[in-house]
Amino acid sequence: MSKQDEIVETKLDKIVGGGQALGQYPDGRKLFVWGGLPSETVAVKITKKRSKLIEGIVVDVTIPSDERIAPIDSESYLSTSPWQIMTPEAETHYKAALIEEAFELHDIVLPQAIEVYTDGRRFGYRNKVEFSWYWDGEAEQLELAFFRRGSKGKIPLEGTSLAHETINILARAIRNLLRTKPLEARDLKTLLIRCDREGNCAWQLYVKEEDKTYISEMEAATLPAQGGEVIYSDPRSPASRITKRLAAYGDVVLHDEIRGVAFSYATEGFFQVNLPLYERALEDMKAWLEPSTPTVDMYSGVGTIGLTIGSEHTTLVEVDEHAVREMKRNIAALRSNAVAVHAASEQAVEYLTSDATVILDPPRAGLHQAVIDRLLEVQPGRIIYLSCNPVTQARDVALLAEKYGIRAHQGYNFFPCTPHIEHLVVLDKI
Repeated sequence: MSKQDEIVETKLDKIVGGGQALGQYPDGRKLFVWGGLPSETVAVKITKKRSKLIEGIVVDVTIPSDERIAPIDSESYLSTSPWQIMTPEAETHYKAALIEEAFELHDIVLPQAIEVYTDGRRFGYRNKVEFSWYWDGEAEQLELAFFRRGSKGKIPLEGTSLAHETINILARAIRNLLRTKPLEARDLKTLLIRCDREGNCAWQLYVKEEDKTYISEMEAATLPAQGGEVIYSDPRSPASRITKRLAAYGDVVLHDEIRGVAFSYATEGFFQVNLPLYERALEDMKAWLEPSTPTVDMYSGVGTIGLTIGSEHTTLVEVDEHAVREMKRNIAALRSNAVAVHAASEQAVEYLTSDATVILDPPRAGLHQAVIDRLLEVQPGRIIYLSCNPVTQARDVALLAEKYGIRAHQGYNFFPCTPHIEHLVVLDKI
């Protein structure tokens, strides 16, 4: 810590929706804290001040909670998985409490006890990781890194405990290869690595110069991966978006099975990070589908819901062109008669009909108002709504409440050691 760092002491009250613990700044303002647990007395380094709230990170624990445990990634856990510091039982408890709180904000009492399913696996579950880069000026060498929470700094590292170990092995191999090149961290953007269930990996190296590939075909063949790409990403954008594919080596398409159905997907494409938990959610969703009833799968990605549990008459709507490309490839490979629609869900509401069962799996922002309006207009008999954000899901369920009641609900711990929650709600027409 520098002499300019502001440190305050506070007693933490509860976990809030964003995943932080809530304390109080000396002047009475709310203090949102990473690295702390309810009931703890902690010293907090202030990282951000606003007129009504303040944010900070725990630097010392004076009175620890009984729920506190040592994080596996002691240096980087705050960047990737800030809930590594709590027991698995505490994590399940707080996630259930956050679901309940999200719905209570909209005066909705969930009809059954709130359960959050977990398979007990807290580490090694992620099949996708994006690394940043850091230049160690003292050692004069390139390092893998994550951004440090609450600052613009970076944390050099060897990998992350959340990932399949083949991802960490490949990341270090690419780092070691790039260390032999005349480059520094400022020449690169990120390294994206994804693997299938068997640990077969594909990589994408995002670079800032259009005429530099850095890795040759011969060098790529020595890496522990089935394939990879070098991608130019416009440096004017902070995000690692594909501007131009500079080189491709080996097989860059990954393959997996979900509930016995084969899927292909691109390294950068949307595909579930924790497949065993996702399959459990699909099993629960399938129980609420009638094979003879048409299925409309909105926000369908590459089709992993509609193509695994949908009826014989399934329509899949997705806005991302890369996902739709993979979806069409999957439909063809499966010889399915499913219909792929490339459109934003709010621009494809005509596919929502009264005779269909509707599956919704929107991004964190939740449903577009046009989708809600159409559902209230045509009133399909059943809506199956899987959400990665119970706050916006609760808002949407409240808007649909004039015509729909909650038949069932279930939480899932797709992302252990993080505050992220997946929640399923089944709505039936009243």
